[in-house]
Amino acid sequence: MLLAVLVFILGSCITVLLVRDYHSKQTDGFRAAKRYPGGRMVPVLGNLLELLFKNPVQTFAYARENATRYGESYRQWIDGKVILNITRTKEAEKILASTQHTRKSILYKFLHPLMGDGLLCSKGSKWQQRRRILTPAFHFNILPKFLTIFQEESDKLVQQLDRFADGVQDIVLQPIVTSFALHTICETAMGVKLDAYNEADQYKAKVYEVGEMLVHRTMSPWLYNDRVYRLLGYDGPLAESLKPIHHFTRSIIRQRRQNFQAQAASTPDPNSEDNMYFGSKQRYAMLDTLLAAEAKEQIDEEGIREEVDTFMFEGHDTTAAAIMFTLVLLANEQDVQERCYKELANLLDGLGDTTDPTATGSVRLTVQDYQQLPYLDRVIKESLRLYPPVAFISRTTTGELVVDGTVFPHNTITHVHIYDLHRDPAQFPNPEHFDPDRFLPEVAEKRNPYAYVPFSAGPRNCIGQKFALLEIKTVLVAVLNRFRLLPVTRRAEIIFMADLVLRAKTPLKVRLVRRH
Repeated sequence: MLLAVLVFILGSCITVLLVRDYHSKQTDGFRAAKRYPGGRMVPVLGNLLELLFKNPVQTFAYARENATRYGESYRQWIDGKVILNITRTKEAEKILASTQHTRKSILYKFLHPLMGDGLLCSKGSKWQQRRRILTPAFHFNILPKFLTIFQEESDKLVQQLDRFADGVQDIVLQPIVTSFALHTICETAMGVKLDAYNEADQYKAKVYEVGEMLVHRTMSPWLYNDRVYRLLGYDGPLAESLKPIHHFTRSIIRQRRQNFQAQAASTPDPNSEDNMYFGSKQRYAMLDTLLAAEAKEQIDEEGIREEVDTFMFEGHDTTAAAIMFTLVLLANEQDVQERCYKELANLLDGLGDTTDPTATGSVRLTVQDYQQLPYLDRVIKESLRLYPPVAFISRTTTGELVVDGTVFPHNTITHVHIYDLHRDPAQFPNPEHFDPDRFLPEVAEKRNPYAYVPFSAGPRNCIGQKFALLEIKTVLVAVLNRFRLLPVTRRAEIIFMADLVLRAKTPLKVRLVRRH
């Protein structure tokens, strides 16, 4: 009797799944799936089996293998829905340039426990309002205030590296560079020096811990359902790790608000741009823009916390990845490195004495001075092409998406694989070759503008890209002015793993020799 009941239940479940599978194949999504290349769609499961039971290294390799196998954008069919994986410009432009398809996909929901519905994850009118509030924080006039912090933190980085600059010791870049980036974003976003707080070490540890938990969920489709996630006990440890992060952020916001209000009491118009950015004795931080918006009742305390946590999490790991990969490339490309150094030396010779003797010989340049290094600019761009820190972004369509006559329905998930987009041989001949001259103006203007998108593009492009590029350039100038980089990690040896940012499984290493 029991066996008969079990057989009946199993049969009923199979029947329901088959009926659901049949109906899903009568949709525009399935018709679109049939017109695009992709793996064999198994009944009920579709392409799900291709994704299951892969570790992060295998997951990264799987996406690259698909891009090579199909030679164009491809689809997956999972849970009765089509997923469009974009590796070519014609589809990328349709998504990134659109003011319609700006919603982030379900994958960003997993970031909500950390950063809430901040600028990265929000949509519609809320996203537009937050973007308007935060845009002044990245105005060109603000960059000189951030530059001072970049240079001070670069000094500390150079001093750390100097202890190992004997040309013999292998230097593991990740802990040193990531610490630099975290300290830098902490002071620019919140206006405080991280090391001045007792909670700093715990904050750093928990940021990395939470990052690993979020990556694990993103790479585990069986954990996408909130009930399953809670049932398996994952939500408890995540909540515990988030407590010190949110406590730290809120305490800084409260402290900064008190200073802001004290200044407001003594300033005729504290919310004016001149007073907010240039009238205060304390250093400007992005948080000040949010506090000014709070005074105008444009954002509440929790909204400020969301945006600060978004800056902190999104603004340190991405920049650190860009710096590390560029240093490895410069170590491997000695001719390129030497040309960068000569360009810098010529600039310094032309400017005269710009060295601050109290800063371990690091250069003190203005924002305009950094703009006089066009070859270094091209090197950074080529590094970001080969190794984009954000290698993958994901959107959900709002309404139909039509590409070459194929109609993808409303709510289609589209994954833009920036790593593969930057390797389209039609846009970048011999794509694995490192060639900064791809970004000479006369060469770049011939490319589709959506072929190169390390900071995304269109309405939802990265609000902080000028900030990030100046930070990267400041570090590189400080390092190149003091050291010659020697190769340890070779490009062919780098094994990547799927993560929220582009990450190597094995440590990235260089050696350094002091310049005379």
